[in-house]
Amino acid sequence: MSERMMFNCTHGREDPERALLPFVAANVAATAGQQALVVCTMDAVWLGTKGGSDGVRSKDLPPLDELLPGFLANGGEVWLCGACAKPRGIAEGDCAEGVKIVGAATIVEAIATGATPVAFG
Repeated sequence: MSERMMFNCTHGREDPERALLPFVAANVAATAGQQALVVCTMDAVWLGTKGGSDGVRSKDLPPLDELLPGFLANGGEVWLCGACAKPRGIAEGDCAEGVKIVGAATIVEAIATGATPVAFG
């Protein structure tokens, strides 16, 4: 059985390198057969909206609008923090295909049941 890994993404378009790295690492994990999950918090929740990944690029890293569909196709999951999405006016209908909004209890439960959290500074 594969291990579940939870990659935290806290940055959006304002810092594309930091926005992309969790998705790159999570995609590597998913490609290697791990259960990979990206949790977007703070301004990163915009990345999971329809069109939110468009134009997010950083030198020598794959563009997010190309990386995200491949990550999802590899079995990866993307969760948007509900407490972060709500004040930004983001609702389920605003999410890109394959992306969902979850509450803190869902995130805590995933960690409590064995997901390994991975964070980038």
